[in-house]
Amino acid sequence: MSSIAASPGISGTASALRRLYFVRFAFAIVWALVMFTTAANLGPLAVTLLVLYPLFDVAAAIIDARASRTTGSPALLYVNMAVSLITAIGVAIACTSGIPAVLRVWGAWAVVAGLVQLIVGVTRRKMGGQWPMIISGGVSVLAGASFILGASAANPTLINAAGYAIPGGIFFLISAIRLGRAAKGN
Repeated sequence: MSSIAASPGISGTASALRRLYFVRFAFAIVWALVMFTTAANLGPLAVTLLVLYPLFDVAAAIIDARASRTTGSPALLYVNMAVSLITAIGVAIACTSGIPAVLRVWGAWAVVAGLVQLIVGVTRRKMGGQWPMIISGGVSVLAGASFILGASAANPTLINAAGYAIPGGIFFLISAIRLGRAAKGN
């Protein structure tokens, strides 16, 4: 008998995370597609989308923490909630200063949230389906650094920030699919 089948807590957590990851995939793709249409400037729609993304991350971390209580400490998820909430506020303020300021805040958030995602994925390895989350966390750290560097470009743009959501969404989709076995208790 596998350790996954022996632990109903892991099966329930995997099932809840699987549903959450499918929702996160859909949100990321739709957000990115809409953001691409407005990434040239900081109009009202772009500002709304830029604030909405980290707020959605807060909501997802709350759901994740509730689902994960039986399989481990949600402490890092609480860190992620706080960082994402601070980011939403920081992005709203940065939008008044222009795209470079937004990219710096967005980049710092991507670095910190990526590190948290990477660590959470490593701690959940035994559940299965976490390698995409580990890789996504690492990619997020690198992307965040590139946003911070890109803020100093001659003509910074939000296109890369919009594109950032697509690989993240795809990693959530892959992880959701891979969690299917653990969700069934196999």
